[in-house]
Amino acid sequence: GRASPPAGGLPLRLYRRWVEATSATEAGTSLALFRIALGLCVLWTLGSVVGSDTVDLLWVDSAHGGMKRLSGTWLVDALGGPVPSVVHGLVAAGMVCGLALVVGIGGRLTALLTLVVVRAVTGLNTEAAGSYDLLLANALWLAVLGDTTATLSVDARLRTGRWTSARPVGMWARYLVAFQLVVMYASTGWQKLSAYWTPGGDFSALYWILQQPGWQRIDMTWTAWVFPVTQLATAVTWVWEVTAPVLLLAVWAHDAPEGRIRRALVRWRVRDVYVVVGLVLHVSLLVLMNVGPFGPLSMALYPALYAPDAFHRGFRRMVARRPSGA
Repeated sequence: GRASPPAGGLPLRLYRRWVEATSATEAGTSLALFRIALGLCVLWTLGSVVGSDTVDLLWVDSAHGGMKRLSGTWLVDALGGPVPSVVHGLVAAGMVCGLALVVGIGGRLTALLTLVVVRAVTGLNTEAAGSYDLLLANALWLAVLGDTTATLSVDARLRTGRWTSARPVGMWARYLVAFQLVVMYASTGWQKLSAYWTPGGDFSALYWILQQPGWQRIDMTWTAWVFPVTQLATAVTWVWEVTAPVLLLAVWAHDAPEGRIRRALVRWRVRDVYVVVGLVLHVSLLVLMNVGPFGPLSMALYPALYAPDAFHRGFRRMVARRPSGA
């Protein structure tokens, strides 16, 4: 007679695959590079406000010299409200936490403290906040979930006597970071529905964005002479964002390169194409526009797109190319 299906059926098979996926481990290099870049972005976010001498203007209540009345966040209220002494102390604490992230000391606790302090400060004034503040908070939360100090950290040095360590970390954490990046890009692209962005229009969105005085670093009227270039950049940006889920598929393909579709994604270097476009986009925006730490913060998530072995191979090639001493 016909063989009966295995006990449990589809739910059991799905559960087993879930267990396998969440149990897979790898070296911690990718997460460590993500942590280092994230810490630098924390220093950028707070340091840029300190450097421009606008801490009081943005984050202190108007009764003490700020730009508007502030209701405070829960931590600020608990410490005494948005007054200079409280805000200055939290900004200083946030920068110390950012530095601790860079050097990798304190593990998940440091990431959690950084998240709490940074959100307490950046959440004070909605008129001085941006979507990059939410992205920073999400990224810090991912650093709480993943083991980002397994290697390239003071924690590794204290634990093993070396700055690097082979201690495995959960692969799922890297995929969460990559997923956050893809969600950000895709959701942004899917909301670009105007004729300025989409096929059928004139692809003039970036040209008009570059004319906004509030975002300009320099006068951008010269872009009228290269309008076709801005049209091409608009089209590429829109397609790149709308199809961002393919990037996550390409990342997965490199980790499990069997099957025709996965082999094709690897052979055509789809992941690298997305990364190059992203780097060109963010560096260009950083040079031409003042959009805060959005570009560096987005690029801070890029190490998660590559497995640790990719960084190890790259490092070995760099060492091999170094000229030997006389």
